[in-house]
Amino acid sequence: MRTVPGPTDHIVVVGAGLSGLSCALHLLGAGRRVTVVERDAGPGGRAGRLDLGGFQLDTGPTVLTMPHLADEAFAAVGDSLYARVELIALDPAYRANFADGSTLDVHTDGEAMEEEVRRFAGPTQAAGYRRLRTWLERLHRAQMRRFIDANFDSPFQLLHPDLARLAALGGFGRLDRRIGRFLSDPRLRRVFTFQALYAGVAPARALAAYAVIAYMDTVAGVWFPKGGMHALPRAMADAARDAGADLRWSAEVNTLERPAGRVRAVHLATGERIACDAVVLSCELPSAYRLMGRSPRRPVRLRHAPSAVVLHAGTDRTWPGLAHHTLSFGTAWERTFDELTRTGRLMSDPSLLITRPTAHDPALAPPGKHLHYVLAPCPNTDVGPSTTAWRTLGPRYRDDLAATLERRGLEHFRDSVQEELLVTPLDWAAQGHAAGSPFSVSHTFAQTGPFRPRNLVSGLDNVVLAGCGTTPGVGVPTVLISGKLAAARVVGSSRRTPSAAPVRRAAPAALAGGVHDPS
Repeated sequence: MRTVPGPTDHIVVVGAGLSGLSCALHLLGAGRRVTVVERDAGPGGRAGRLDLGGFQLDTGPTVLTMPHLADEAFAAVGDSLYARVELIALDPAYRANFADGSTLDVHTDGEAMEEEVRRFAGPTQAAGYRRLRTWLERLHRAQMRRFIDANFDSPFQLLHPDLARLAALGGFGRLDRRIGRFLSDPRLRRVFTFQALYAGVAPARALAAYAVIAYMDTVAGVWFPKGGMHALPRAMADAARDAGADLRWSAEVNTLERPAGRVRAVHLATGERIACDAVVLSCELPSAYRLMGRSPRRPVRLRHAPSAVVLHAGTDRTWPGLAHHTLSFGTAWERTFDELTRTGRLMSDPSLLITRPTAHDPALAPPGKHLHYVLAPCPNTDVGPSTTAWRTLGPRYRDDLAATLERRGLEHFRDSVQEELLVTPLDWAAQGHAAGSPFSVSHTFAQTGPFRPRNLVSGLDNVVLAGCGTTPGVGVPTVLISGKLAAARVVGSSRRTPSAAPVRRAAPAALAGGVHDPS
């Protein structure tokens, strides 16, 4: 594995999102001196926090899976995620509501889910689910260490017995068809393929290997951090500070001092110069390339995943049919993905993710109030409406979403809203996200694994990239891995960086109180 040559005693990490903080913790655990610079007033990046009239909004992801990957970063400095953050295992992980009026609770416990599928669709589909679960577990084992939790220097690294195992499992077929081998009910197939949207590819065109994302939330489990998703980066920043990191908030990087192919210092907008031995850029890819004074060298232009419109609504009521996470599916499916990825139209029959964080933490809203987060996938600005078009389109689309929610059982939704914030591709673009998409570069085959923008940069031998635009990709678990892989490029380990102290685990009594340690 290629690593940063020369001295690596002092590392500057640009960006205090999940990948940057993960990287910082692994570097600290390996004995490096670390300075983290973040343009915002606190940690989080995408996983930020906003106070809206007393409602505490998570500005980014709302679904946490594979929390042990976060704990690896804490463990690198002898700390523990489970000692710092109260995690609640969600059951159901999701509730799926379908256009025909049927409802399925998605359990991550195998026996409970088998029984739920039997109730929902009969014994044949229940047996198919058990076979599917076994396949998902085998798929995860075949991919994780070799193809996800791994740095790539060449496509030839794919030539490994695990590649044959992945092929034997059908990983290079199409996702929708492979899931269809286990489940014939189209509603159930949606539950195990909608995750392809995270990868930016329609299930009919996505590789079956991407079913590993379905493994993460339908088998490994979905968790909620008390205090909201922002509690995770806040705890990571606290752990990094306690381990000796120098954390600089409201510190925007203007330039990199980079004579003769090596960065010598980071220059802040305030004029401060921070000398360093290496730099990890965990900011958005366009910002990283701007700082490096170059663009990615690729035969074809990068393609970006679909975007999303998010309606944050603080309300004076909630609705009993909502779980913590509710998938509200429209009748359309294949057409929906065509609209999102090809024709560039807004969903004519939308499928939505509705998250209700106050279901497990009422303190995120004023007393007696409720917080709802409605995510509607939409085309990115490369294939759909432009950023400027969203200035007028956004308010109209908000009204359409509210009307859709009321038709689907959230009676008087519009009347219940007391505080709201609408986020559209216009806002994502203003935050520096290419193509107005917070989901970064899509996971087509040509943009996956060794073909994704690599975390080592040609021509700058002490710059490393981290985040969802580089290896391994989009999603909370993968950006946490991205930070670890970036640290490995600095410290010279292809797997975990050495721990600075023994790992501390939460006491069993804490687990009984709702803190769950899956390791």
